[in-house]
Amino acid sequence: MKIDFEKNNGLVPVIVQDATTAKVLMMAYMNEEALSLTKKNKKLTFYSRSRKEIWVKGETSGNYLHLVDIKVDCDGDTLLARAIPDGPACHTGSDTCWHEVNKKDSLEFVSYLENIIEERKDADPDSSYTARLFDKGVKKISQKVGEEAVELILEAMDDRDDLMLEESADLVYHLLVLLHAKGYAFRDVAATLRKRHKI
Repeated sequence: MKIDFEKNNGLVPVIVQDATTAKVLMMAYMNEEALSLTKKNKKLTFYSRSRKEIWVKGETSGNYLHLVDIKVDCDGDTLLARAIPDGPACHTGSDTCWHEVNKKDSLEFVSYLENIIEERKDADPDSSYTARLFDKGVKKISQKVGEEAVELILEAMDDRDDLMLEESADLVYHLLVLLHAKGYAFRDVAATLRKRHKI
């Protein structure tokens, strides 16, 4: 959808959300130049209405907001930017501009990882390992899940906990790729577990 910069004198509001935790971090404005620079440099760049100039979030503090993706709303006049913050998003030092704690939960990372996996489903196989796995198909992905499961078992039996965790991560990653190759996501596995638990 085309972005309507004319509705608000050349500016559109941008809601910034942490791509990992889904917490809303801040709100600012972009003009066409700020949006173009954001897409080019992958760092959120805004237009200051008070200073009447372009500014890169984190340029002074080092607390950059690294762009994951940016979407336009149904009316074409508001943007949602998902980003990975380097530190607090608010100039006061708070995690968010509403003085909320933006707690990084490792489980929330799974959702973030699944978004990346889904985006790479139809990507150029030369662009990433994940894209190459999808290109090889379900049989190859299933084989990798089996290999990682065997490696996990071996490390667990040898009491090598650090390597067991590494192999667990490999297994979960390949399982997520397999689920997405089959049109499912981890939430479908969680739903199956929940059904068994009769909640």
